[in-house]
Amino acid sequence: MMYLNIFLVAFLAFSLSMICGGGAGLLLIPILGYVLPAAQVPAALSIGTSISSVTKLSLFFRQINWHIVKHFLPFALPGVVLGAWLLSYLSPMYIELCMALFLVSNLPYVFRKEPAASPKNTSRHSNHFLKFIGLLAGFISALTGAVGVLFNGIYLRYGLTKEEIVATRAANEIILHLVKLCLYVSFGLFTLKVFYIGMLVAIAAVASTYLMKYVLPKISIRVFSKIGYSAMVVSGILLLNSALARIHEAHNPDIDIIRVSKGYDATFNWDDLIYTIEFKYGEGFEFEKIIPFSELDEARQAYVRSQDAAAAKIVIEKVYALKKISYEAYYYDDDNQLIKKIKFP
Repeated sequence: MMYLNIFLVAFLAFSLSMICGGGAGLLLIPILGYVLPAAQVPAALSIGTSISSVTKLSLFFRQINWHIVKHFLPFALPGVVLGAWLLSYLSPMYIELCMALFLVSNLPYVFRKEPAASPKNTSRHSNHFLKFIGLLAGFISALTGAVGVLFNGIYLRYGLTKEEIVATRAANEIILHLVKLCLYVSFGLFTLKVFYIGMLVAIAAVASTYLMKYVLPKISIRVFSKIGYSAMVVSGILLLNSALARIHEAHNPDIDIIRVSKGYDATFNWDDLIYTIEFKYGEGFEFEKIIPFSELDEARQAYVRSQDAAAAKIVIEKVYALKKISYEAYYYDDDNQLIKKIKFP
């Protein structure tokens, strides 16, 4: 049942991708995250999207904008190598979070009124800009397995038609996906389950591509553009939810705001780290961070011990105020009850 659901979602995602110029991978990242480890999702997506790109090239080869390809692709390849290498060390959830925020930021474009004009009259980006976008796209694609509509706005503002966007993206991405697959194998991110899921996605992608070939010519470029930006926002919301859920599971962050006699205390927990921001009327803001006792110099360590050497536990906070830095020491008994607090320079 799970595999049937993946096939149906992938078919729908790639169908929408054909209409809005991309986004299938970004829509599938949260779904595949339920059946694969986060670091293996990019490999499964690359199988599906590479076969999808081959199908699109066979259908829209004459619409490829080779000027963009020749500036985009050579710089995307080193970005792919760097991104795949970092993927074996870094968790992609923080990259997903940044991508999600960028995608959601395109919400104003969904409601912006655009003048009716020929897409060929749109101003073009410089060749150096295309090279930079290629490098960035390759890097992000290797980390997440998908770029999709992330850079779709570039193609739209460059003045490409619907068919040119689909064809040019496929030409840019086909080699990237093949290189990524080789790198994922070399970094131990490719398994038999990844292959099965990837092939399932690929079958759905090919089926949707042939179906949407007959739908795409019936959509105007203005509608294409609006759907594209809408897909970016929807992908961003899904990706944001997925990234926040993974971050919460990994680090269990917590924020607690309480009112005290002279102001407010806001405490932020991240793993075993605790950060506190205090606001007191007449004194302003203070930022507090728990530090190891060993971080104090010998004179301060001796002073803290002299105040209550019998305490079972001593917690030190470094306090950052607008004009000075000070310290606070908290003394606890055997039952972990606070028995004393001092502040010192």
